[in-house]
Amino acid sequence: MTPSQQSAFRTSVAGLDLPNLDAYLSPRGLKLDPGRVPERFSSGFGNMNFLISAGGQLFVLRRPPEGPIPPGANDMAREFRILSHLHPVFPLVPRAHLFCSDPQVIGAPFQLMEYRPGLVVGAKITSDTISNWNRPEPIGQHLGGEVIRVLNSLHQVDVRACGLEDLGRPAGFLTRTLRGWSKRAALSWKDSPNTLLPALLDWLQTNLPPETDGATLIHNDFKLDNIILDPATLRPRTLIDWDMGTLGDPLYDLAVLLSYWPESGDPAVMHALRQMPTAGHGFASRAEAADLYVALSGRDLGNFVFFRVLATLRIAVVFQQLYQRNCLTENKDPRAAGFNQLALDLLAFGMQIARGRYF
Repeated sequence: MTPSQQSAFRTSVAGLDLPNLDAYLSPRGLKLDPGRVPERFSSGFGNMNFLISAGGQLFVLRRPPEGPIPPGANDMAREFRILSHLHPVFPLVPRAHLFCSDPQVIGAPFQLMEYRPGLVVGAKITSDTISNWNRPEPIGQHLGGEVIRVLNSLHQVDVRACGLEDLGRPAGFLTRTLRGWSKRAALSWKDSPNTLLPALLDWLQTNLPPETDGATLIHNDFKLDNIILDPATLRPRTLIDWDMGTLGDPLYDLAVLLSYWPESGDPAVMHALRQMPTAGHGFASRAEAADLYVALSGRDLGNFVFFRVLATLRIAVVFQQLYQRNCLTENKDPRAAGFNQLALDLLAFGMQIARGRYF
């Protein structure tokens, strides 16, 4: 390596130790290309994603966020295994290339995966995307339908055909999931107890439905911005963010999606989430989206209220965890300053769902 090339790898990229990364990748035939410094994709508070060039190819490098990690979250080894097995039978997921378990290389375990460029729609649909939409149906009707169709296709995957039949423990999934989020909730609010959490947990425990045998592969954090779209057609190109994938009840995946799905008449907390633009643009309501899933999958929603309340508890705990992690971080993110109140408002919304006031 020439002195000028060495200097390229001294460039500071938060979350990456470039000299160490280059030393690790080079013997594996993926030497970093010094003419292109890695770029971090804009993101929220989850895993850190970088576009890197190595061996003349573009890859996405994924690693956990800095700071304390909640148990079971941001699992790069799990995600690498899922991608490696799932891509051949469900090519919407990117191809996995490499996993490094040694945190000494860049400060955390990481993986390299296929890079598929495209459009990501988060809290808003850009004006350019709206102005370029030339099909007769509303843009939200199209996007909402695509999201539900991808979810249904995922739940049709034969896990035995791709060697993922032992990924999780489907027996007792709901009981274990409720127990897990109840424990995380207790830890998240141990220093600031409130009356909302005990009431919500009591309702969930009382209304826990019988376990079923219909477990499928589930994404476990399925939402619109985890689907990379073709910018011209707005059709799905890639389904990403698989670090929490497991085997479980597919209705839980649907409920998690709908926990991010605001409607125009929702309380302010659902709009404050700023996750999906479903309150306008012709998107279906949550009930209509669930009906489309039923029509495609043939599944009975059963006691879906339980799933909705459990998923709302989950997202409340996630925001409380993000608030606590931000409090412990030296470089605080001002976006997280109000997440503790947002989490409490979500607990209150969960009780409104339980009482039938919202779907």
